[in-house]
Amino acid sequence: MRLDCGADAGTCAVGGASGGHPEAPLGDHEHSSGYTPPLMNTLAEIVKPTFIAVAPEDTLGEVAEKMSESNVGAVVVKDFGRLIGILTERDMLRAMAARMHTSEARVRQWMTPDPITAPPGMPLDDAAQVMLDNGFRHLPVVDGSAVLGIVSLRRVLGGRRRPAPEAA
Repeated sequence: MRLDCGADAGTCAVGGASGGHPEAPLGDHEHSSGYTPPLMNTLAEIVKPTFIAVAPEDTLGEVAEKMSESNVGAVVVKDFGRLIGILTERDMLRAMAARMHTSEARVRQWMTPDPITAPPGMPLDDAAQVMLDNGFRHLPVVDGSAVLGIVSLRRVLGGRRRPAPEAA
């Protein structure tokens, strides 16, 4: 699922691979033609292009090693170059709690399929609200079908800065 917010008018839609369609508003991030965001940053300014992509047939043990080596809390799951899911530290914890053996359990069994994604132009406040409203901490940033990276709630909140005061 992808969240698209139009900057020019009050348009927000949630869409999947087939495109966006209007839905009920997600949180309190309504826009109006005169809206000026109080914080000026967007996801494009904080997303890092160094993310880990794994295959659905990879084992949880293989992925855990990669995540630990790179000190990341989430990876994107791609199948034939297409984003099909996200695997997070919470998903790994669920697998361990179910007493799954990491050399046998596969990513496909424990990933979150078809995750909500965000465009690079989304304001940081909107991205934080999407994560808070939906109860997750990692949000893939995509441009069309290309994954640009994953942002964490911590990175989004830490990346916000107030606009510089205007000179008198």
